[in-house]
Amino acid sequence: MAKVMVSLPDELLTRIDQEARRRSTSRSALLAVAASRELERRDSDEIAHAITRSEERFRRTADFESADVIRGERDSRK
Repeated sequence: MAKVMVSLPDELLTRIDQEARRRSTSRSALLAVAASRELERRDSDEIAHAITRSEERFRRTADFESADVIRGERDSRK
């Protein structure tokens, strides 16, 4: 396992240490979990592109009344 040296603001380090104690874990373990979660998050640009693609798909769909769709589904089950 590699060891690294990082610089953090004192206030942030205090909060990290408090949270590590609260979770009964080490500072290193808490930071490893936090870093892993951050790296697993989807990139905001990727999310923005996905939203744009969805909006474009909705623009290409015909207008419809949702109540009619639900009623049709319900009636088809009878």
